[in-house]
Amino acid sequence: LTCPANHRTHSSMSQPARTSRIEARIAPAALDIVKRAAEMQGRSVSDFVVAAAQEAARKAVSEAQIMTLSAMDQRAFARALLDPPKANAALRRAVKAHKKLVKVSA
Repeated sequence: LTCPANHRTHSSMSQPARTSRIEARIAPAALDIVKRAAEMQGRSVSDFVVAAAQEAARKAVSEAQIMTLSAMDQRAFARALLDPPKANAALRRAVKAHKKLVKVSA
């Protein structure tokens, strides 16, 4: 099964020039499935692997940057923001230690 270049879903004309390289070793069975998937999407193996890597990277970054809270945790967080508890001795010590370690520039 082949797809002519003019029918491919991703045109190389609209993408920025690729100047960086990566290299990876892959098991023959894994390469077979990657080749099959790339062919099914009308892409080169390289395009398919780059797109899959970018999507996986976006997902990993997103998951690391976005905190998901349960409904109960959301309510507790909102309560703590709207009506914070009084500072106890441990918090006062932590603030004092933080001020010693971190200098805020104005």
